[in-house]
Amino acid sequence: MSVVLAPLLLQLALALMTPQQKAAMVVVSGLPAPPGVGGVFVSESTRTLPRPPGALVFTDQEGGQVKNFPQLPPWRAPADFEHTGGAFLSGRATGAALERVGVDVDFAPVLDMPTGPLGSRQFRRPELGVAFARGLGRHACVKHFPGLGSTAVSTDDRVHVEGRLSSADLAPFRAAIAAGARCVMVNNAFYPRFGPYRASTSPGAYRLLRSLGFDGVAITDTLALPVLRGHPAPVEWARRAVLAGADLVLYTNPSDAARAVAALVPLAQRGLLDEHVTRVLRLRALES
Repeated sequence: MSVVLAPLLLQLALALMTPQQKAAMVVVSGLPAPPGVGGVFVSESTRTLPRPPGALVFTDQEGGQVKNFPQLPPWRAPADFEHTGGAFLSGRATGAALERVGVDVDFAPVLDMPTGPLGSRQFRRPELGVAFARGLGRHACVKHFPGLGSTAVSTDDRVHVEGRLSSADLAPFRAAIAAGARCVMVNNAFYPRFGPYRASTSPGAYRLLRSLGFDGVAITDTLALPVLRGHPAPVEWARRAVLAGADLVLYTNPSDAARAVAALVPLAQRGLLDEHVTRVLRLRALES
């Protein structure tokens, strides 16, 4: 009964939503968030702010220098793990701790190959990152698909970063998806295979992700890139990302998120957000 009922309830929920509500459902915002967003991002400085009821709650809790909840695990940086057992147990402890403070999804682990530019944020071997993801379980959102191992600098530090795709880069994501990962973050680098657009806004990146058997929620890396901080984020990237295949678009600035919601309403009116909204609703139901 429940197997049949759940899809019917999702269809009913979707049918009752307005275009404005659908547009908001595919946006993740920093706090304080615009009304109705599908998710909120909690940073170290916004941990104590109210969170809208029902929204998915995301944070960065990788370990080492990237911990928005410094008092919670993981107690080691990703690069410090040596054994899969320890990585798994750390992931499990992290997921349990985040659940206690009301966080649904951790933007972790980093599954980029250790040849990449992220230093201690990278595990020394891919299987360690996959073990951490298995420990996090339903709280994991693996990143940064399709891998930053070939890039010279981080996309956090430069707007135009180029990478090359390889089977080695994809292997950790394939393994995490096979292990049940329900959320994948797509990065902002450029890859020749995807043409002129960054991965987060390229249809090729999402086709590749789905070809690995992934049927969960695909979220962009933040669309407020470094050079644009202090200026309105380009909302056309939100439209481009969703049309490319993103289920959620990430804006850490609430004002940018509100503009993205407004820009996405016309797509909702044409029924172009329904598939993405359904995936977000499914994830929200699993987290509730």
